[in-house]
Amino acid sequence: MKKETKITRRQVIGGLGASLAAVVATPGFAVPAASQSALPGTRELTDPTSKYPKPPFKGQLQPWPGLAGQMDPRPDHGETSYQGSGRLSGRKALITGGDSGMGRAAAIAYAREGADVAINYLPAEEADAREVIALIKAAGRKAIAIPGDLREEAFCQRMVAEAVRGLGGLDILISNAARQQAYPSILDISTEQFDWTMKTNIYAPFWIIKAALPHLKPGSSIIGTTSVQATDPSADLYDYAQTKAATTNFVRSLAKQLGPKGIRVNGVAPGPIWTPLQVSGGATQEKLKSFGGDTPLGRPGQPVERASISVQLAASDASFSTGQVYGAAGGSGQP
Repeated sequence: MKKETKITRRQVIGGLGASLAAVVATPGFAVPAASQSALPGTRELTDPTSKYPKPPFKGQLQPWPGLAGQMDPRPDHGETSYQGSGRLSGRKALITGGDSGMGRAAAIAYAREGADVAINYLPAEEADAREVIALIKAAGRKAIAIPGDLREEAFCQRMVAEAVRGLGGLDILISNAARQQAYPSILDISTEQFDWTMKTNIYAPFWIIKAALPHLKPGSSIIGTTSVQATDPSADLYDYAQTKAATTNFVRSLAKQLGPKGIRVNGVAPGPIWTPLQVSGGATQEKLKSFGGDTPLGRPGQPVERASISVQLAASDASFSTGQVYGAAGGSGQP
């Protein structure tokens, strides 16, 4: 090698350091503030207090379980607002209560993040469910509709088997479906009503998880839907609130049990979210009109606002998060 072309390792490192220093020090390499908004993917800040409708809301009552398509204002599940980035590409998810509310928002987000999705719902919710199935397919993903009542153990087992068969496997389970009815007194809750809430909110997740576990491989995720009611229960949600405390505990207990198997278990604890639960007996008409107005943000949340939490909890880059309960309550309540 000729002397004039010989470069030592010290010279290379020194030259690289100088070059990097020049890049940092040179104003021409910085992006001018005026042009930052034009960068691909840049979004303007939005004020969370005025992003969605605030109370007062008009009174409205639907028979249980209610339909999102008949609510006024109609909830935002991310139908036009959620944009995916492939974070769940190739994943296979089963979501109970996937026709509306937070389950629907998760189904839309998951599909746009690259996952195939099976949703469960009651037959009375078929109109909402058809919209979700169409949105999943529009995202180019496989969509499986599994209507049925989760109060039946045999159906829960059949639902999981059908989801596994239709999706070609299963690695995400969102236990989201729940029954919520407001009663001013414990004396107003019949044994039949109490049993309905317990079977839907506590027994069903137990049956479904048992059926799903043999299919879940290391890296899979289970996500439970708890509530701020678990730690700050309302006087008129006596039965519902205790089921959400149970959900919080099953998340933390099961996370310890399944951690060594590489299966993560987490939960989301929403506060007041604008869903059919509220207009089908989950809130009194008086509470409905001011629903969410007592949060620091001054409004209820929309289902899409917790969709990204469900995505994060299922994504592989959250691999150290298990046994956690994430709040989404507009500044009030604790998870």
